[in-house]
Amino acid sequence: MKALKAFLILENGNVFEGESRGSQKEVISELVFNTSMTGYLEVLTDPSYAGQAVCMTYPLIGNYGICLDDEEADRPWTDGFIVHELSRVDSNFRSGGSLEDYLKKHDIPCVAGIDTRALTKILRESGTMNAMITTNENYDLNEIIPRLKAYTTGKVVEKVSCKEYYDVPAVKDLKENGVLAGQTTTQASIIKKPETIERVPSRIKALTGAGLKVAILDVGMKKDIALNLAMRGCDVRVFPESTKAEEILSYDPDGIMISNGPGDPKECDGVIKELSKLYESDKAIFAICLGHQLMALATGADTHKMKYGHRGANHPVKDKLTGRVYISSQNHGYVVDENTVDPAVAESAFINVNDGTNEGLKYKNKRIFTVQFHPEACGGPLDSAYLFERFISMMKGEEK
Repeated sequence: MKALKAFLILENGNVFEGESRGSQKEVISELVFNTSMTGYLEVLTDPSYAGQAVCMTYPLIGNYGICLDDEEADRPWTDGFIVHELSRVDSNFRSGGSLEDYLKKHDIPCVAGIDTRALTKILRESGTMNAMITTNENYDLNEIIPRLKAYTTGKVVEKVSCKEYYDVPAVKDLKENGVLAGQTTTQASIIKKPETIERVPSRIKALTGAGLKVAILDVGMKKDIALNLAMRGCDVRVFPESTKAEEILSYDPDGIMISNGPGDPKECDGVIKELSKLYESDKAIFAICLGHQLMALATGADTHKMKYGHRGANHPVKDKLTGRVYISSQNHGYVVDENTVDPAVAESAFINVNDGTNEGLKYKNKRIFTVQFHPEACGGPLDSAYLFERFISMMKGEEK
């Protein structure tokens, strides 16, 4: 049977023709690219991609199928998927089905068979732009382009955050069937099955955070953030983005985590206000990605949109304290403007080796540090997983 045509229409008028390999619905979203060779399921289910369609630069996607234990949320958040070649055969002992079937099941349009290298060059040269995926061969550019220019992702943090708090007990309660004691079905979905634990460094099994309580403010959290803390022995409570600082502090956590998430950080007015209060507390705080940007805004610094962002699993970052370079997983389109950080409040802790942008801050006279990249590393390298141990040391008062 002849494949159904699909079209990717860019805001600048460029049109790419390919095959429809997912849902046939029409979508408009912000178009970005990701340079990862693997981890496509983690990309699809990362809440940070809400409101965006993703072009994978690696030419063959889908060859190891769908491993449901690797989902970073209980549903995909990506609006659309663009690939050069979508594998028709999946081969992996953990595979639970094909990527194409997964995309159709979750109503995500996919355009395959286009020149993703040419598309990526356009996005690098012209910057991130909006785009439409459609199977309508009679499209009208004069009608579509104004709609593309008018599109915004909006306040997507409210959309992706959990709606009520839930608990993730420490790994000491892990049962053989992979479900933690006392969990509801929704809560259980955040913990992966035991066989996936082996990919995490063995030092985690020392339960370095045993007995510690961590509150996570969910502004678009990937599951592996909570998992990394639980597997280190921490008891975790995840709070919605609308939670007041007073409620989080009443939980009496030893530390507070501000998660990753999607969209423009400046649109999170309510969260920024509450983070200002948390900053004034004496709690240890660790923030990742969007959380890093929000904490910067809460303390008087500024952020701006990047030309095309950092998205992939191969971004080098330098720890300015040790001079060591780590390969990191990243997904962000906004960055903290280091020149606007008050030197009396915080100092640069990490920089991006490629372009020199800020990748982390260490707050002065506070037990607070933040990073732009993803130390939970899913999908991606485990180089910076040590930052969870640093956070645990801060909670214990062993490191400032």
